[in-house]
Order: sequence, then structure tokens, then C-alpha cells
Amino acid sequence: MIFKERFADQFLNVIGIMIGTAIYAFGLHYFVISNELMEGGLTGISLLLKYVLNVPPSLSTLVFNIPLFYLGWRNFGKGPMLYTIFGVVCLSIFLWVMERLIHNGWIVPFHTTQDYFLATLYAGITLGTGLGLVFRFGGTTGGSDILARIGHKKRGWSVGQVILIIDVIVIGSSFIYLPKEKVLYSLVAVFVTSRIIDYISEGAYAAKSFTIISEQPGVLADNITKVLDRGVTLFPARGAYSGNTKEVVYCVVYRHETRRLRELVHAVDPRAFIIVGDVHEVIGEGFKTH
Repeated sequence: MIFKERFADQFLNVIGIMIGTAIYAFGLHYFVISNELMEGGLTGISLLLKYVLNVPPSLSTLVFNIPLFYLGWRNFGKGPMLYTIFGVVCLSIFLWVMERLIHNGWIVPFHTTQDYFLATLYAGITLGTGLGLVFRFGGTTGGSDILARIGHKKRGWSVGQVILIIDVIVIGSSFIYLPKEKVLYSLVAVFVTSRIIDYISEGAYAAKSFTIISEQPGVLADNITKVLDRGVTLFPARGAYSGNTKEVVYCVVYRHETRRLRELVHAVDPRAFIIVGDVHEVIGEGFKTH
């Protein structure tokens, strides 16, 4: 039974990564390359080679990642790298498929000379959707992600900061070839991509956590349980200034339930202190089961 569940999960991950890389390859050719926009990381270097030397991204993406596969394998082991290698290979294959489809005239890319903002927006949406799916199902598309993880392991560098530095260097270098307007539009696409990645990979169903400090924690807990049918946890706490001990109420609800919870708290204790936080994934009774 456990073996079947693991196989089903792995099969779902493989399908998710394939769909994600296919969407990413489509967006890269249909919106980005057709309008000579840019991307960060190794994808950006592949785009520059395409624009300057007409090297196919399907080839350069795979070649650039081969030495990174070796570094990642040595630093992280076989298990964590398998999905990454699979993701890069799938991306190269789908990029090649798109190149063939466009070359044969079966797909006509979206090209504009006036409304670059529209191309930028949809580039960010498609690339973000593709990468978000890849990340959500445990894969990556290699490149700067591997370098960032190695830097974090060896030097303790922030993964996000390393990726940002690489993106800035790559996109900044494109000023040599591309007009500054296209480079600036590319930065907008990168920002949209990052937002969509978060939305897809962390869950569109994101919930909210409530930490409530009230003089009536027991009443609040009972009302939340009865009215919203949500579990509540009470934490013992002590005020640093007053020294008084009390219980802090903690619960997680869906976004659409936040207003009802605020009203419920206000009705019980108008002076309650409420802290609301973003929760991107919840696993357990009442939410996702696994």
C-alpha cells in the first residue's frame, strides 16, 4: 500500500514537472524570444546567445546545466538532483519542440512593436505558471538555483540573494545588446514571474493565521470552534511589562473566513489584540489531507 502511494506521488510529480516545463517553454518562445525580451539566470544567458549568435536555447540550456549537474550531484546527492535533471531535460526537449513548431509555421509567436507591456505581462504569467508547477511538484530547471544552493551550503549565503545577484548581472549585461526599454520591460516580466511562482508553488488556497491576545480566551476558543468549526490552540503566555499570565488563542482559517473571525473576536472582546499572518499551505483536518 505504501509502495503504491509513493509510486502515485512520484508519477504525479513527473507529470506536473512535464506540464510545467512545457508551459515555460511555450511562454519563452511565444512571448519572450519573439519580442527579444530577457530573463535572469542561465536562461538569460541562453537568450543572449540566441539573439547574438542564433544558438538554439534548447541546446544551450542543456549544455550549461551539465557541469552544474555534476556539482549538484556531489554536493546534494543523487536523490535531490534526480527531479532537477529530469526538469532540465524536459525543458530542453519542449524548447526543441517549440523551435520545430515555430520553424514549420505551425505556431506563430506573439510579436508586437507597440504594446510591449502586454507581451511582458503574459510572458510573466506563462513563465511563472510553468516554473510554479515545476517547483510545486519538487523539481527545478537547474541553472542559478543549483549555484545558489551550493553557495548556501558551502558559504551560508542566502539562496534568494544569490539568485537575485545572478539575475541582475545577466539582465544588466543585456544592455550591451538590447535597447534599454526592452531590458526594463524584462524586469517587469521577472517581477510578475516571481509573483506567479509564489502563487502557484505555495498554493492559491493560502490561508490566514490568527494570534489573538484577549481577556476572554476560553470564550473566544469556544465560539470559534462552534461558529467556524475550526480547531483552536491555547498557548500559555506572560506579559513582559505587566507580568500577568494569560492564554493566547491561535487558529488558522481560509481567507474567506477572516472577516467572520474578526467580527466574532470583536463581538466577544473589542479590545483584543489580533495578529494576522499569511499561511501558504495547511495540511491537516479541515484543510489538505496530505
